Formats: sequence, structure tokens, C-alpha cells
Amino acid sequence: MTTIAITGIGGFIGMRMAQHAINLGWIVQGIDLSPKGVERACLIGAQAIQGDINNPLALAKVFSGVDLVFHTAAVVQEDGPRELYDRVNNQGTRTVCEAARAHGVKRLIHLSSVMVYGFNYPQDVTEEGPFDVAGNIYNETKLSSELIALEFNDPEQGFGVIVIRPGDVYGLGSVPWVMRPLEALQKNQFVLPDGGNGVINHVHVDNLIAGVLLAYQHDACGEAFNITDDQATACNQFFLYLAKMVGQRRLITVPGWLMTRALQVGDLLLPIFGMESPVKPSAVKFLQRKNKISCEKAKNRLGYKPTIHLEEGMRQLEIELRAARIIL
Repeated sequence: MTTIAITGIGGFIGMRMAQHAINLGWIVQGIDLSPKGVERACLIGAQAIQGDINNPLALAKVFSGVDLVFHTAAVVQEDGPRELYDRVNNQGTRTVCEAARAHGVKRLIHLSSVMVYGFNYPQDVTEEGPFDVAGNIYNETKLSSELIALEFNDPEQGFGVIVIRPGDVYGLGSVPWVMRPLEALQKNQFVLPDGGNGVINHVHVDNLIAGVLLAYQHDACGEAFNITDDQATACNQFFLYLAKMVGQRRLITVPGWLMTRALQVGDLLLPIFGMESPVKPSAVKFLQRKNKISCEKAKNRLGYKPTIHLEEGMRQLEIELRAARIIL
């Protein structure tokens, strides 16, 4: 029987992987910094503890007797303090890899992001790049953390590393692509830059998990794979699905420069009143991307085929949101 350990098990992707693994009959262990995240994981049948991924003693409790580590724990905000990103995304990845190898884990799957290609990547960019972190700390540490993970790849010595670069992951619990936009829509505060003509390389969370499991089954050590829905959708189309869920039929858009400037002013003024903006100015760039990202390698090498298309995924999401009473 396979035993999997998930870092960040209480998060959106970690929880979905835990549920899929339990459904497969696997033993699921995990670690999360959040007590609520640990509680959620335990409620579905996982064995989870609260702890920091930079604490080797905590990792030892989770990694003992494990076949596979799925490393999802990371800072995923668009921007923030460099020290935090370095400590969690970079050093945390190194500590996780060291602990996994030391405790006899055979395989580690590191969750990266297509943001390693930056904002102005070419059409159908592949796993070969070009890479452009574009002065963004999230993008930068996603690239550096996967390079750290791949340093440990040595399947001949019993420890293999696979890198997964998901697109913009949506589903119940996705903060940047579902929960935060829905909250803003319900307050009539949601705005898109430049007519919403930027694109999202979305991937339904269940398509992502399917891609991760295929990479594990194919033992694709030392390789990186883009996993998307194999479709780039304009932001105004993607977010209109969410808008309609809360009774809205159109989206507000403004010039990108104006949206950036407004968020910059908010970043300066809100702390004076003890408040913090939920959206950083750099978030605008994430909504201005223009091109599709290729997942041909995953399709050809792993047999990956996204089975949940956007309309079906959004229909499923609406059912889940209403069941959770997030929308009424």
C-alpha cells in the first residue's frame, strides 16, 4: 500500500490530493502550519500534524515510512517580504528534500508554477522556457525552489524528484482565482484591467491531481511538466462565470495603469488606518498575460488529458459553493 506525505495538507491543493489519495486506498500523512488546516485534514481521514516545514523534527514524524512526498507548502501571494519567501519557498524546500531523503522516501513531487515563465512568455511556451521571473518575488522563488528540489534528484540512489508546474488552479478553496474574486464581486469591488483581455491558463484542481498522479506512475524523475486545462481563456470570460453565480451579468474594467496606481495608493494609505489591501499592485500583471502555455509534454510523455473542461468545472464549482453556503 502506498503511503503519501503532503506538506501544506490543509491547503486547497493539499486537501484535494489527500482526498484523492484516500479514495485510492493510500495511507495519507501530512503537515500544515495552520491548526485549522490540520483539523480539516484529520476530518477526512488523514494523519496530520501542525508544524513548520523548516523543522526537521516535525518532518521526521510525517515522513517516516513514506513512499511519496507531495510538497505543496509555499507562500503563494503575488508579492510580499523577500525574507518570508526565501524562508518558506527556498529554505523550506531544501529542508523538506533533506528530510525526505534522510528518512528513506523514494519519490518527491515538488509543486511549482507556470509563473516561472513570467508575464510576457511566448505563445505555447514549453518546459524549456524561456524563464523570466520579471522582478516578482513569487515568480522568482517558484523557479529557485524547483531548482533546489531538482538538486536532490538521484533515483539511482533511491531518491527521485519530479516538478509539476500547474497553471492557474481553480476549484472550491482556490484563493486567487475563486474565493477572493467572489468576495470582491459580492461587494461590487471586482475590477479587471484593460477590458479583461488578458488570459488565464486555468487548470481544474482535479485535472491537476490527475497530472500529478500520472507523473508519479510514469516515474518521471528529473523532469518538469506544465499541467493546465490545455486552454487559455480571456479573464473577462473566466470571471464572468463567477459573476453570474452572484447574480451579476457584466464586469467592471479600467485601464491597467490606473488599476495599478490605485492599488499602489491603497498600499500606502491603508496601513495608516491599520488595514491591509487584499490585492497587491503586482496582481495586475497576473491579469495582463497574453499567451497560452503548452502542456504537450505532459500529454505526450504522461498520457495526460484534461477531462474537466471549463464549463463543467464552473458548474461543479457553483454546486460546491452553494453546498458550502459561500454563495446563496
